[in-house]
Amino acid sequence: MPGRRPPRAVPDPESGRGRLGGVRQLLPEPADPVEPLDVYRDLPVVAGRPAVRLNMIASVDGATAVDGRSGGLGGPADRRVFAALRSLADVVLVAAGTVRTERYGPAPVPIAVVSGSLQLDWDAPFFAAADRRPLIVTHRRAPAADAMRASKVADVVVAGESRVDLGRAVELLGERGFRHVLAEGGPSLNGALAGAGVLDELCLTVAPVLVSGEAKRIVSGPPVAPPPRLALHSICEDGGYLFLRYRRADGR
Repeated sequence: MPGRRPPRAVPDPESGRGRLGGVRQLLPEPADPVEPLDVYRDLPVVAGRPAVRLNMIASVDGATAVDGRSGGLGGPADRRVFAALRSLADVVLVAAGTVRTERYGPAPVPIAVVSGSLQLDWDAPFFAAADRRPLIVTHRRAPAADAMRASKVADVVVAGESRVDLGRAVELLGERGFRHVLAEGGPSLNGALAGAGVLDELCLTVAPVLVSGEAKRIVSGPPVAPPPRLALHSICEDGGYLFLRYRRADGR
């Protein structure tokens, strides 16, 4: 999940070499082992706009964080899948709150940060040390001085009048040549994507832990009406973690 370290090679006792493996596929057909890149390579395709794939992690009781951060739920298996999903994306879409909480750093894939208030640390390594300029997705009534400051370290994308319009934001990312968007939360951003009807695939990691407490669900916000039906696309397992992939049952 957001802000986690890149995957590391896992020792292979039979070969004596490191490998990125251990993942076994349960559905649509059993395969052991499988490479996460091969499992997730069949990206969703949508006519007229970029496809949006959402990657989230939750405990078995639905918590999305431990002590406020998702990193407490992750492990080596999850980090392998996280890295595979990022490598297949053209751009990562994430809320400003998640960037702050998960302590995002520079990444090889372009990252688009959604922020209506533009209250970000523009001197942070995420901006100052980035190999590729991040994008800031905001709305037309965002503070002008902050928008000007943002433009010095990032490309500013204006989507919406008084609040960020996620449907329009996805369209604008498409106009910049991005065809595959990977969303990484948080829950309010996920809810806005679902409400805008632009959430095409959900990649959900179920961590084998019980958390309880008041942690949020993976999606929050107004109810989506009618609730879209999802079809199970694949299931993988590694180290007790389940990797579930759903797509819209209506094929949209």
